[in-house]
Amino acid sequence: MSTASYLKPDGSDFDRFLYATVGEDRNGQDVTVLSTLARLGLDPWKEASELAMLSRDAAHDRLSSALSKVRDIPALLREHAAVAGELTRLLPEASSLRASRITETGEAPWMTISGGRIFAVAMILLILAQIFFLGGSETGE
Repeated sequence: MSTASYLKPDGSDFDRFLYATVGEDRNGQDVTVLSTLARLGLDPWKEASELAMLSRDAAHDRLSSALSKVRDIPALLREHAAVAGELTRLLPEASSLRASRITETGEAPWMTISGGRIFAVAMILLILAQIFFLGGSETGE
C-alpha cells in the first residue's frame, strides 16, 4: 500500500502532530509544524505520513534535519533536535493509521475502473440486450 493511501482527507490522523507548535517566529507568532513544513516547500500531510511510516529514530533524524533548515524561528536554530524529538512522539504509530479509500490520484478505488473494463461491460450488456430483443421476437413456427 502506498504511503499516500494512509492519509485521511481531513488529516485527522496527523492533527496532533501537524498543529503542534514548534516555536515563535521573529514576529512573536506561534508557528505550527504544518506551517513550518509548508515554508520548507513540503506537503505537510505527505511528510507526516512518511514520517509516521518510519521508525521513531529515523523519523526524528529526518524531521530534525528539516527543522534545522528553518531560519526564522529562533528556537529551532538552537534546539531543532530536541523539538523534533518532542514532535515525533505526536506521530501516530504506522499500525494505528486508518487506511483511507483515497488513492494517490485523489480518486476513490471505484472511480479507477479502466476504460477497457467499461468497454467489456458495455459489450456484454449490448450482446445480452440483442439476445433478449432479437431472440424473443421469434414465435417458434
